[in-house]
Amino acid sequence: MRVSVKSKLALLVTVGAAALGGCTTSSSTGKSLPAASFVGTDEQAVSEKYIIGPLDELTVFVWRNPELGAKVQVRPDGRITTPLITDMPAVGKTPAQLAEDIKKSLTQYISEPRVSVMIDKFQGTFSQQVRIVGATEKPASLPYRANMTLLDAMIEVGGLSEFAAGDRARLVRHDRATGKQTEYDLKISRLIKRGDAKANVRLEPGDVIIIPESMF
Repeated sequence: MRVSVKSKLALLVTVGAAALGGCTTSSSTGKSLPAASFVGTDEQAVSEKYIIGPLDELTVFVWRNPELGAKVQVRPDGRITTPLITDMPAVGKTPAQLAEDIKKSLTQYISEPRVSVMIDKFQGTFSQQVRIVGATEKPASLPYRANMTLLDAMIEVGGLSEFAAGDRARLVRHDRATGKQTEYDLKISRLIKRGDAKANVRLEPGDVIIIPESMF
């Protein structure tokens, strides 16, 4: 059976249209987040207590005994070593909790030690980071800051890549109370390219932003 040239052309147009339709179909979740202000309305808002994470850089200070303090980096295994203390677990603790644990360990060497722990450079645990993956200039894990918005995060990763489908991006949020994950639609192209204030949303610790690529 011979197929005419016209039939072949019609078939190609149909297939091409179907492919194009498939590429432009939005993977919408049907859920959206309320708009956030470009500038935090409460700059004094206090975020959650900071939890030490792997690769954080700390300063341990022991009052009147500076030789027992140190500048240390939390190892990938979550522990630190300071003078007289070996392999002290640090990850998952607040600076105050770690200082208390170091104090307890030092009591066998000095009387009534007074210890403080300061964060010099922080990474935080995954539950305190905002992770951005996919079609962005530099995918990254960003330490969460109080009042952080989608715009803040996109500035830090350099915006969208050339072929990003920013308006088909999704935000994945974990609810600690229920243990469930919820996905929300994001309109990043509208936010960055058009300055649409309604597309700017408030972020939370642990959020994951996924940005797909456009085929065309």
